[in-house]
Amino acid sequence: MVCWPSFARKRINMAKEKDQNQNKRTELQELGEFGLIDRIAGQFTDRQPDTRVGIGDDAAVLDTGGDKLTVISSDLLTEGIHFDLSYFPVKHLGYKAVVVNVSDIAAMNAIPAHITVNLAVSNRFSLEAIDEFYAGVRAACDEYNIDLIGGDTSSSAAGLFISVTAVGYVEEDKLTLRSGASDKEIICVTGDLGGAYMGLQVLAREKQVYMANPDMQPKLDKYEYMVGRQLKPEARMDIVHELRDLGVVPTAMIDVSDGLASELLHLSKHNKMALRVYEENLPIDNQTYEAAVEFNLDPVTCVLNGGEDYELLFTVRQADYDKLKKHADIHFIGHMAKGDDRPGLVTKNNTLVPLQAQGWTHFKS
Repeated sequence: MVCWPSFARKRINMAKEKDQNQNKRTELQELGEFGLIDRIAGQFTDRQPDTRVGIGDDAAVLDTGGDKLTVISSDLLTEGIHFDLSYFPVKHLGYKAVVVNVSDIAAMNAIPAHITVNLAVSNRFSLEAIDEFYAGVRAACDEYNIDLIGGDTSSSAAGLFISVTAVGYVEEDKLTLRSGASDKEIICVTGDLGGAYMGLQVLAREKQVYMANPDMQPKLDKYEYMVGRQLKPEARMDIVHELRDLGVVPTAMIDVSDGLASELLHLSKHNKMALRVYEENLPIDNQTYEAAVEFNLDPVTCVLNGGEDYELLFTVRQADYDKLKKHADIHFIGHMAKGDDRPGLVTKNNTLVPLQAQGWTHFKS
């Protein structure tokens, strides 16, 4: 029998522990998208004096010494994850790829000006298909008065990959971050919610019908509004301009891309306080409501967790309420709540339910 000195046993145990740690595999879904972003951000520090806002908001902000701040956003869209070309027209895809970035610029209360587009395509795609994609990009540039100033193209082993970067500008006193809200400030959201999610449900159903019987034609007439919300969304730059005309600067803002509940939780986290939203005030279009019932889905769940609506969620001071109260497309859904335990939804029967994000989840197995 060999008796190892205590220091030797300790070194052996440490070596075993090191091997176990090296062999450990952590699945990305355990962290999720936002956990991964936080992990990456925690490994870097800002070195440049012009970096005003780095990782963690809708867009980065640079102060280069001019009369305006520079705002930069970037998004990646992957075939089979973010879009299905069996029902997504390529021209609409080009348009949407720009819109999702413009929406991030809008969420900073900034004005978009330039984009770059990076594209990786497989040999499945013809020149005509690429022309269609860029026709959609061009239509978005026309709509939002922005310039395509560059990008890159590459081949892909399989599928289509799109990366768009948008650049915008904002005056110092108009910049709006996810943080900045105060206790009892009013929570507002634009438009209506859940429509894009229901549009996706309709398209997925019609795809299954077509696959079962290619002679069947899709029945989309009564779902036109919702399908449009999914295939050709719009960034709410109109609201950004109208708020400026009314002299209102939101205290905190974020765009609704991953679902209202998820974005509300972001507001709560970034402002280090809870909030209350009221079920009776959540905006949903009648067609979306009826479609949700048809699909045996809870309409409130669709509103809270649908995602891809690209509306704006923001807070304003109570003093600004009178300026906005008659606006037909701005809805007052709740308030910030310092001192409360956690973000919550007040149901129509006055029950407080903790908010949970159940919308789009990245890195699913």
